[in-house]
Amino acid sequence: MPKLPMAISDEDFKRVDGAVKDVKENGVDIRSVFESYYDGENFDIDWEVDAAVDAFSIFSSRWTIEILATLYIAGERRFNELRKLLRGISSRTLSDKLTKCAESGLIERVVEEGPPIRVKYLLTEHGRNAGRLLSPLVAYMKIKQGRVIRHSI
Repeated sequence: MPKLPMAISDEDFKRVDGAVKDVKENGVDIRSVFESYYDGENFDIDWEVDAAVDAFSIFSSRWTIEILATLYIAGERRFNELRKLLRGISSRTLSDKLTKCAESGLIERVVEEGPPIRVKYLLTEHGRNAGRLLSPLVAYMKIKQGRVIRHSI
C-alpha cells in the first residue's frame, strides 16, 4: 500500500524549493566555468561525457545508493543492521558493495576489538559530502514524484 505524501508547511516547502533552485543555478555556474576552458570549436564532448560517467559510476551500481542513503540517514551501522534496513539484499551482495564503497573512499569499515569483535560501517567525509550534494536532487525528486506536498493551514 503506497504511503501518503509528507505534508510540510508552505514556509518549509519554499525553503526546500529555493535550495533546489540555488543548486540548479550553481550547476549552471559550474558548467559555465568548465565550458570557459574550451575555445568555440575544440569542445571535447567525448571527454565531458566520459568524465561525467566516471564521476557517477560508483552511484550507478545496484545497492550502492541504497547503502549510502542508509548510512547518510541512519548513521553508522553494523552489517546485520544494514542488511535489515536494506530489504532484499543478500549478505554476499552487501559484503561486496561495502567493500567497493570502502575502496572508493565513501565509507569506512571500523573494527572494534572484542571479545566479541564488532565491525561497523560509517560514511567518510567524502561520503558525507556526496550525500550532501545528492540531497537537493533527492528533495527535487520527492517533490516531482508527489512524495512531498505543501500543507495548507
